[in-house]
Order: sequence, then structure tokens, then C-alpha cells
Amino acid sequence: MRKDLVLYIHGKGGSAAECEHYAPLFPDCEVVGLDYKTFTPWETGREIREAVEPLYRAGRSITLIANSIGAYFSMCAGIDAMLRRAFFISPIVDMERLIRSMMDRAGVTEEELRSRGVIPTLFGENLSWAYLRYVRSHPVSWNVPTEILYGSADELTAYETIAAFAAAHRAGLTVMDGGAHWFHTPEQMAFLDDWIRRRQG
Repeated sequence: MRKDLVLYIHGKGGSAAECEHYAPLFPDCEVVGLDYKTFTPWETGREIREAVEPLYRAGRSITLIANSIGAYFSMCAGIDAMLRRAFFISPIVDMERLIRSMMDRAGVTEEELRSRGVIPTLFGENLSWAYLRYVRSHPVSWNVPTEILYGSADELTAYETIAAFAAAHRAGLTVMDGGAHWFHTPEQMAFLDDWIRRRQG
């Protein structure tokens, strides 16, 4: 009998190797990470789907763990029916709002972005009109039993945004007081590990 599968989708700057952290939390499962090569929702969503489809067809029971933008890309992949459940860590759940926030920070108007196509920013992000258009024309649809871990000091997503998403999708929401977007300190990782253990039932 083949083991159940846990698939880890990393966030920006992360790697598939981060999946190793989760192996002890799922001792009866095979835990793997996806090292995707693209960075747009239409391309990365396709990569994720192409990775999940053969596993699903092979009869694997799949749990998803997705971090930050990896959660957003996963929601763009059309894999809802292939998953048993999902754990989202600091997920990006309203990409348009995040892009508009970056535009405000960079002092870029929608008209400027439309006319120029791509605008580099001083804080290292490229603003893209094609990306914004895609986000607007492909609203997130997600129908998977999901648990969300969120840090109260998350600098990318407001609590109101994450709470609204959780309510709309009937997802469990756990908030770490003082936690940041990037869970990485020993205290944050201990909280994360305990969160997963408590919600595996």
C-alpha cells in the first residue's frame, strides 16, 4: 500500500528542500517539495497542476502545505478536487490588493503601469501590467478543507484580509501573536509545528 503524500509548495526565495522540515510531522506519509521554475500564476499554476495530476491519477491521497505566494500559486492551479486537505502558512490570498499596495509604495499609477507594461521598483519588485490583468480576470476559487497559520505582524496581508478569506472559504484560522510573514525563528517554527500537529486529525 502506497503512503499518503504531503506536497510542499515554497514561497518566494524558498526551496523544495524546505519540505524536509515537515517530514517528522507526517511520519506515516511521503513528504516531497516542488521546485517550481516559473514565477507567474499562470505558469506556476500549470507547473503545480502538472505535478499533482499524475499523483492523483495514481490514487495518492494528497495533503498540500503551501507557504506565502506558494499558496496563491496553488489556488491558481485548479487542483481542488485532487487534494484531501491543505495547510497554508502566511498565504497571499488577495493578490490584487498586494499589487496595488506595492504600486502605492512605488508611486506608480495604473495608467503608468498600463502604458509601460513593466516597472521596476526601488524595493526589488517588478510591477507588471500583464500580472495585474491576470489576477483581476482570474479570481481565486478554492474548495479544499484548509487550515491557515497567520502572524499578527504579517507585513504583506492585513488581518481583515486573511479573516475575510478564511470566513468565505470556511477555513480554520490560527493567529500567532507577534508572528511575522516569514515564519523562521525557533519560537515561530515551534508554534508552526504545534499548529500542524494539533490540526492533523
